[in-house]
Amino acid sequence: MADTFLFDTEKFVLIAVVSKAHGIKGELKLYAFSGQALSVTQHRKLFLVSRQGELSPLFEVVRSRPGNKEVIVQLKGVNDRNDAEKLCGFGVLIQKNALPKLENDTFYLHELEGLQVKTEAGDIVGTVKSFFNNGMQDLLVIQNGKNEVMIPLIPGIITKRDKTWLTIAPPPGLLEINSGDSAKG
Repeated sequence: MADTFLFDTEKFVLIAVVSKAHGIKGELKLYAFSGQALSVTQHRKLFLVSRQGELSPLFEVVRSRPGNKEVIVQLKGVNDRNDAEKLCGFGVLIQKNALPKLENDTFYLHELEGLQVKTEAGDIVGTVKSFFNNGMQDLLVIQNGKNEVMIPLIPGIITKRDKTWLTIAPPPGLLEINSGDSAKG
């Protein structure tokens, strides 16, 4: 998802997208990329970014609450439905330095982007291009030349991680099914 918006990935993390206006008082519905809408409510200051990379000033979150599958937020300065509708489709960014610190064995998904991926047997799978949530789980999109492989982030799939490599233990057949090779035969 991060590749559909232009922004400084060293400074910001894309956490959501403005899906639509809500009501007449300028509230926005945000779809969280983590698959957990409430994760957005922990942030009190947000930036918005257009798909062309136009960055908004810092918005203060006046209030937020859960919706059905999205979170509803009111941003200071967005006062009516007309203001809110102008922001539909914008990405929602937070500064990386605003992210809470994690335990040693946990990580943020954006930290995996750009890592080389190999299996425990040493077979090179490719490079982590992006990630997304399909409603059931997070998936890593691994680029290998022109091919993409999607790896579900389920317990036990990542066995080792360092600054340049991600080692995975995929279930039998997962890489072959995902690579598209099985569709050619």
